[in-house]
Amino acid sequence: MSDDGAEEMSPALLREARRAAAALRGAESVLVVTHIDADGITSGAIAAAACRRLGKRCEVDFEKKITEETVAMINASEADVVWVCDLGSAYMSMFTREGIIVTDHHVPDPAWRSGQTFLDGYDSSYQMNPHLFGVSGAYEVCGAGMTYILAKAIDPANVDLAYLAVVGAVGDFQDARESRLVSWNRIILRDAVGNGDVAVSRGVRWYGRESRPLLQFLQYGDEPKVPGITDDREGCAELLYSYGVEQRGPDGGWRTWSDLPEGDRVALAGALASRLGDPADIGRLIGEVYSIERYEPGSGLHDSKEFATTLNSCGRYDDAATGLKICEGDLSALAAAERNRTEHRRSISAALAHVRSNHLLRKRRYVQYFDAGSEVRETVVGIVAGMVLNSEDADPGMPVIAFADAEDGVKVSVRAPKALVDRGLDLSDVMKEASKRVGGLGGGHSVAAGATIPPDRKGVFLDEVEDLVRTALNP
Repeated sequence: MSDDGAEEMSPALLREARRAAAALRGAESVLVVTHIDADGITSGAIAAAACRRLGKRCEVDFEKKITEETVAMINASEADVVWVCDLGSAYMSMFTREGIIVTDHHVPDPAWRSGQTFLDGYDSSYQMNPHLFGVSGAYEVCGAGMTYILAKAIDPANVDLAYLAVVGAVGDFQDARESRLVSWNRIILRDAVGNGDVAVSRGVRWYGRESRPLLQFLQYGDEPKVPGITDDREGCAELLYSYGVEQRGPDGGWRTWSDLPEGDRVALAGALASRLGDPADIGRLIGEVYSIERYEPGSGLHDSKEFATTLNSCGRYDDAATGLKICEGDLSALAAAERNRTEHRRSISAALAHVRSNHLLRKRRYVQYFDAGSEVRETVVGIVAGMVLNSEDADPGMPVIAFADAEDGVKVSVRAPKALVDRGLDLSDVMKEASKRVGGLGGGHSVAAGATIPPDRKGVFLDEVEDLVRTALNP
């Protein structure tokens, strides 16, 4: 595996990791609070394993997002240490207890460093966030990666948890920017490969290499869209026929992409690439893929994208505990996870169809948005927003804002094209400021962020977002 793009980790980060590790060694009980997506579930699994290997009493609590109730629960916890994973950085100044550790990659709360008034100095609070060390949390390292860095500081033997951080990074699309994991993610990948847990190869990066029949793999491929192939069943069949590739194997079962001989995969990948005129699109189509070697091909956990999707489907359907069991090696949980994954696929398909068939997408001057109300689960509305942004229904030059009803208000998810981010748009800042102006909470990444706002403030919120987007793009 090439280490191009891997750089050394910040000495300041490693010092913070050693401080946090010492706090964990001195604790008797730890509460791990983590997010419900693949990155969060792998983060929680890494943290729990590291604590239990130290002989600590450890409980894991999954949260969809940080709310005022979550903050109150964390501050009131009787655990010696509360370890918040893949969450928390944006709310750091709201934590008033001693013994708190945050391993996160979302944009941090600027008030924590500049305006912290609780605790004596920083002796009892620890924040490991790449943004504090000049590294992007959007693509250079994920929440599970930051959690793994701390786990390794606790004990170098925890290198056997690195593969979970790779799954978390892939689940968070951190390999999408350069069609490979880079920077601190790559250092962690190197650990996973060195431990024999991950294998790196090059190929078509679409989802479903091991789970989808060949025709579906081609027809429903992710970005980039290939003319005459994407959403074209007949075109896919003709391509396979022209290269003499049989869709069924000797046993009569449907073959997958991974079932094909290497020569067939290379030939078909070349045919797909030849239909793409833009070299950048070819770079998005073909790149690195990561296999989890401790699981058998076709198990649903051997391909890193499929592993991450399994975890995401658990978390999005209020069953993150099943995802945690899988990360802990309990394969009996796979049956429940498959039910979650089936429901996840159906729900996303139905949600996208609902938005399209009801023509919910509306366009303003600087943003476009849709309000799904109670018809789309708040836990998947961000995925749907991303799919809408990449569809022919949307203006590719505008952010997409999505609303969905939630128990504590209205969940907002926003996605932006990379071109706008390159021009200076930071959705994390936009969500944080716009939600604050209407009495809500928000944050996230530059290209993908979210918020929770009061139900009666959507119109005002859109006005505020549009004003912030306009200002960012026209400084």
